[in-house]
Amino acid sequence: MPQDFNQPIIDEFRANQGQVAMFDGARLLLLTTTGARTGAQHTTPVGYLPDGERMLIIASAGGAPKHPAWYHNLLATPRVTVEDGIFTYPADAVVLEGEERDSAFARAVEMDPGWAAYQEKTSRVIPVVALTPRGGGPDGTRGGDFLVRVHDAFRRELRLIRKEVAASGTGGLGVQLRVNCLTLCQGLHQHHKFEDAGMFPWVEGRHPELTLVVDRLREEHGTVSRLLDELQGLLADGEPAAPAPKVLAEVDRLVTELEAHLDYEERELVPLLNAMNP
Repeated sequence: MPQDFNQPIIDEFRANQGQVAMFDGARLLLLTTTGARTGAQHTTPVGYLPDGERMLIIASAGGAPKHPAWYHNLLATPRVTVEDGIFTYPADAVVLEGEERDSAFARAVEMDPGWAAYQEKTSRVIPVVALTPRGGGPDGTRGGDFLVRVHDAFRRELRLIRKEVAASGTGGLGVQLRVNCLTLCQGLHQHHKFEDAGMFPWVEGRHPELTLVVDRLREEHGTVSRLLDELQGLLADGEPAAPAPKVLAEVDRLVTELEAHLDYEERELVPLLNAMNP
């Protein structure tokens, strides 16, 4: 896309923690590459697919005959910068080849047939690129506000997954949707592991009067962990794939428990974390 079209999208993305009205319901990130000829930095909004600890982006250029400029840039300099609305971090870009590429592209088409339409418009094989994060952290936002932003990212992804599962009808879930669910499960497990090992002891050490609050939060982590394990087990049942209605029921249970947990945690800890921020 031309830069004059991209810039308002980039501005809105940065102003609204990764949300852009015209792409509501889409997974979007900002990709900054180094110009292959100029060495200048170029930022482009791109859609992505969750893929465990990495993200997949597709160099479709809307089915144009040539690869997009950002693709040529990352071929020359594979270290890129990613903004996901919460974190900004370096990432390594790797172009997928052979069966890995074909499998990833097929998953994308299963989620959105528009990718197949782009491929039909061009004689080039549309590349799929994996982005693997290399670090990243808070951007200076106060601790409590940052926690809310992280929680909101989980809320947004969970709502999107619920919508995708519901749209699957009565059949089994597609491969990419199963990956989306498992990636969310992995992210929530990691977030709660960090809180249990780091944030909660830190809070207890400074505010022992909050011990009962932290005990409740840990107990709720256990409940959420059990629901995540049950959802993961359902998704890993093999063929035939778990029917969408059964998965939707588990997602709804998770939504109910997680929303209540996040709301309580924010109510109890966000003011404290903001006040303790240097």
